[in-house]
Amino acid sequence: MDPYIDPLAFGQRLQLLRTRRGLTRDQLGGLVGRSGSWVKGIETGRLKMPKLQLILALAEALRVRDLSDLTGDQSLHVDLFIGPGHPRLAAVKAAVDAYPVATAQEAPPIAHIRARLARAWSARHSAPNHREVIGALLPELIRDAQVAGRQADAGPARRAAQAVLSEVYSLAQFFVAYQPDAALLWRVAERSLIAAQESEDPYAIGVAAWLAAQARRDAGHYDAADAVNLETLAYLKPLLEDAAPRVLAITGALTAEAGYTAARRGETGTAWRHWDKAREMADRLDALEPGYYDPVTSFSRAIMGAHAVTVAVELRQGGESVRQSAAADAVIIPSRPRRARHRIEEARGYQLDGQPDVALATLEKAHEAAPETIKYNGFAKRIVLEEAESKTPGRRRRASELAVKIGLLAA
Repeated sequence: MDPYIDPLAFGQRLQLLRTRRGLTRDQLGGLVGRSGSWVKGIETGRLKMPKLQLILALAEALRVRDLSDLTGDQSLHVDLFIGPGHPRLAAVKAAVDAYPVATAQEAPPIAHIRARLARAWSARHSAPNHREVIGALLPELIRDAQVAGRQADAGPARRAAQAVLSEVYSLAQFFVAYQPDAALLWRVAERSLIAAQESEDPYAIGVAAWLAAQARRDAGHYDAADAVNLETLAYLKPLLEDAAPRVLAITGALTAEAGYTAARRGETGTAWRHWDKAREMADRLDALEPGYYDPVTSFSRAIMGAHAVTVAVELRQGGESVRQSAAADAVIIPSRPRRARHRIEEARGYQLDGQPDVALATLEKAHEAAPETIKYNGFAKRIVLEEAESKTPGRRRRASELAVKIGLLAA
């Protein structure tokens, strides 16, 4: 059966989407603050279709891309966890799909490609319209890295070319994520993993695995996310005694991601244990190179407060997420898109804690930091949609104005 074919009732759609995600009724109920018997009542039709607030919570828990997939109501055609197709998506896709078996083009030196890649990462972190910035740089960067990987001689030169190719694909994954082309996302992620393995470069391997784990977790494949994450951590562990800062950083980032996935599963102790280990690595990294901030993962001492907020939010700990937000707020995150994402996580915490006005104010800060981040974030859109239906006029107006800014409502 397909939940997108009418005339399935809301409860039937809910059951099909829940089972596709591999969630029990108790698990889904816990994610939305209800019991497993409540979920059963909705699925069997014993209880009526819930109000918008709970529908949005269910859509978030199930990672429903379009609200109409859950409701069956085409008038509720609202993209949640997929943003609008960026104008530069077609050009990036064409570059990814190109296959330079033979070309008269001479590849630029690897050092030149790596310098351009470093500038691209720097531009991404400093730009409020970061997708536009890297979307403009990616097509040529992808083509040159592909040709360099193809033309490199065997041995160290080839491994270096594969490492830079993998990292270019990693940059591309940041651009492709949450856009309406899931197949392209998976293609980029897999190519990054393959090139990283060919490179034998621990940092490239770690970054590719870090992003692959995120893609798997966001698709609801928690076991697969854990597999690539924990296996990569096992590979990196023997290298840590004399590791360079960036290898320590990617190990810390992977450890934090393992905590994120555990929190998404509702495994409180495991989630915080991973966070504690990641914080220890951040402290060690800062002692080795004070102020170090990883250009890809943002891993650093400065980011650990943001990670704590995310763990608390994913565990549905509203009060703890607010407490962690207060502790993290004194730290300035250098990256604008990462700062915006942190604000969105804080807003989720305030929403969980019953502070919708503070949540909206925090989302406005996210929009100021990086409008393109909030535009593609399903959690932010869920809060805005919910508060746009608020019975409080001022809150409803504020949410509606923000919904217009991020493209959820027409001006």
